Amino acid sequence: MPRPGLVLDVDRSTPPILFHHGESFRLEKLPAGRSRVVYPAEPLPALRDVEGAIADALDHPLDSDPLAARLRPGMKLVIAFDDVSLPLPKMRRPDIRQRVIEAVLDRAAAAGVDDVRIIAALALHRRMTEDELRHAVGDRVYDAFAPDGRLYNHDAEDPDDLAFLGTTPHGEEVEINKAAAESDLLVYVNINIVSMDGGHKSTATGLASYRSIRHHHNPATMVHSRSFMDRHASELHHSNWRMGEVIRQAGVEVFQVETTLNNDTFGEKGPLSVLQKREWEWSTRDRMTFMGMQAGLKRMGPNARRRAFQSWEAPYGVTSVTAGAVDPVHERTLQHCFDQHLVSVEGQTDVLTMGLPYICPYNVDSIMNPILVMCLGLGYFFNMYRGRPLVREGGVLILSHPTPWDFHPVHHPSYIDFFEEVLADTTDPKVIAEKYETRYAEDEWYRHLYRTSHAYHGVHPFYMWYWGAHALDHLGSVIVVGGDTRAVRRLGFRPASTLQDALEMATDTVGPQPTVTHLHNPPIVMADVT
Repeated sequence: MPRPGLVLDVDRSTPPILFHHGESFRLEKLPAGRSRVVYPAEPLPALRDVEGAIADALDHPLDSDPLAARLRPGMKLVIAFDDVSLPLPKMRRPDIRQRVIEAVLDRAAAAGVDDVRIIAALALHRRMTEDELRHAVGDRVYDAFAPDGRLYNHDAEDPDDLAFLGTTPHGEEVEINKAAAESDLLVYVNINIVSMDGGHKSTATGLASYRSIRHHHNPATMVHSRSFMDRHASELHHSNWRMGEVIRQAGVEVFQVETTLNNDTFGEKGPLSVLQKREWEWSTRDRMTFMGMQAGLKRMGPNARRRAFQSWEAPYGVTSVTAGAVDPVHERTLQHCFDQHLVSVEGQTDVLTMGLPYICPYNVDSIMNPILVMCLGLGYFFNMYRGRPLVREGGVLILSHPTPWDFHPVHHPSYIDFFEEVLADTTDPKVIAEKYETRYAEDEWYRHLYRTSHAYHGVHPFYMWYWGAHALDHLGSVIVVGGDTRAVRRLGFRPASTLQDALEMATDTVGPQPTVTHLHNPPIVMADVT
């Protein structure tokens, strides 16, 4: 049986702890007697028969007739699926989305359904490339549906393919993909790599327009979302669930298919397997492997290191497939996520440390620019909790990442201007939203690049900044170890050259001899803080 996650109290015999540091790593000693490390659980067992599990989910759904019974000749069928932002790193082929979509198409063909569209649910993300689409849906599906335009990326700025469905009691406008809205059945194929994903968020965000998304991607909603990983405490999810009800009342029939993966990110064998082990269990061979990897990375240039890491495909195992009505499906999915990720942690800490890896949802095959560093640390990893944040209110967050002043000009054009113009003026999310958001969101050049190239929407860097609003409101200070000093200061954070310097700086905020907790992530771990 796999071992569960654990909390290790650090003493003098504890070896140096691994910190991810972008496309490299650091080994750090934590203060003995007042530090602890939160380790993820080992990967849960994968399903032995994935195709059988998919068939069982489609044929025995929750609160729904079997998929085959809902298919008929002459109907309009839309299949939507999560885009390239999931999972991270990408999954070794065959991707679970491919396997589910093929099973849905087999049933559609048997039922005589020939009006089928397959849509990548991008929201305001960049368009997927041909290679990325092929990886997600497989060659057979791509070659059958892409050439004649039946497989394509959702366009949140296409006025001819958006449908306004109504307004929630809170005044939130609901506008989604027109083909999905006018379909006889929308099958949404989801991957829940973390508990934030799935549910009504799949359609209400993934297939929505800026007009709709702005109602929950804003500072007020984000600052009151007490962990994006706990939907019952998240204003972001409350808004999506209200929108889901409007979608249902508008007559859009959604058949939700949700899947979960274990956290087998680096594998039991291979060049990165040491990253999935606890440091005191490293063998002599593991230590030699790590030293050799470090030496090799130092000899490589930044672009070569980036290519090497971005090419990694994780050997995830599928742990569940559930289909049917959105709400019961998602509740079951959440339990599978929590079974893998939750680790019980007693009490909060004065200082929380994190090593940030090379990848986040928005730099796949791209560059982790400073805004995405902020989003990954304060928006995602900080929110990897249920109950209360790992760090106390007014505490200090220490991030380890090189934080380069570097941007991908094709993927992140509006990020460059946001960093140069907006953050040079203010880092306050509320002021940023009021003063700058509309201009960037409605800029015709950014809109053109989003629709025709592979750029994130003009408003996207704003949303990445808002994603950290809860953490910014909660924390007393943020310190970045080993980052570009100018970039870190532009973010409004404090730079430090070493972890020991950062811990000393933290005492200015939390006092002497602070308690320290290190979140050992990735593989993914989520703290259940009591």
